[in-house]
Order: sequence, then C-alpha cells, then structure tokens
Amino acid sequence: MADQFPSIDNRLQTFIEAQQMFFVGSAAPDGRVNVSPKGMDSLRVMGPNRILWLNVTGSGNETAGHLLRANRMTLMWCSFGIKPMILRCYGTARTVHRHDADWNDMVAHFPEHLGARQVYDVSVELVQTSCGYAVPRMEFQAERDTLTKWTADKGADGVADYWDTRNRQTIDGFPTGVLDDA
Repeated sequence: MADQFPSIDNRLQTFIEAQQMFFVGSAAPDGRVNVSPKGMDSLRVMGPNRILWLNVTGSGNETAGHLLRANRMTLMWCSFGIKPMILRCYGTARTVHRHDADWNDMVAHFPEHLGARQVYDVSVELVQTSCGYAVPRMEFQAERDTLTKWTADKGADGVADYWDTRNRQTIDGFPTGVLDDA
C-alpha cells in the first residue's frame, strides 16, 4: 500500500499544505530518538526536493542537537480528514540559527514570531505515501496561542535566557548550537 517518489509533486504539495500539523523525527547515532509534533504557520514547500520549516522555542531542542551529530530527518503528515493518507519526506537538513549569515533570508518566508529559534532547510531525498487507514478521523478546531503568549510575556531577553538555560543541550547532553558557541 506504500508508494515511493523521488520528489514532491503538485498533488503531494497540495496534501502537505492542507495539513494543520506535521511531525519531525530525528536521532543522533546514540541516545534517544525524537519525534515531535509541529503546527502554526511554520512550513514551506520550496520545490520538489526542498522544504523549509521554522522551529519556534519549545521545551526541548532535540532536532538541532541531533543534526549536529547525524544529518538525517524525517517529516511526516497524516490526514485526519475523510481521505486517509500518510506522507513522509526523508532527507537531510541544515540548521540555520539566528547568528547565521542567512538567517534573515530564511526567516523571511514565515510570519514574524518572537520565539523563532531555527529554520531547517530540508533536502528531500525520498517521499513515501501510505494508506493511513488506521489514523482516526478528527476535526481541526483552532491553533493554540499559548506559545505566542508565553514568548510575549518573556520578551526577547527572557526567550534568550530560556535558550541559554534550557535549549543549549539535548536531553542526552548533546550541544544544539542555539547560541553562537556551538
């Protein structure tokens, strides 16, 4: 029931853009595997083999730390609507931090967000669809504004302090490069 493709065609791009959330998977050669849900207006299909996604401040920073040790990433979308489908994009990614020269060019693709922490520039090497027959049907109600309010309450200095105290290392102790001393 699975089909594989070398790139994202128009049909698959339309599917990606219709989803309210996606998941990212990453892992270093050792330590824990991370799977994380993502939402908000944080993903752009830039071409048949390129995706950008904006990572905003959160409780962990696993993906950045994993990519410093093993450059591989999987993005996954599931349809929770009437027509079932799961889509995965396998590839590698480059982490672009605020202190990188091309930060402004990358972040310009997204709405401004005080908590913007990294942009991942994903090179898609393989696309796979599968049935999704076991994925439940659910209805989207609304985006949460909790993270936006949290970052506004902290302010730029508070967010930077949070990165310093909570986002410099993965849960396995790997550096994440969130600040320029990676």
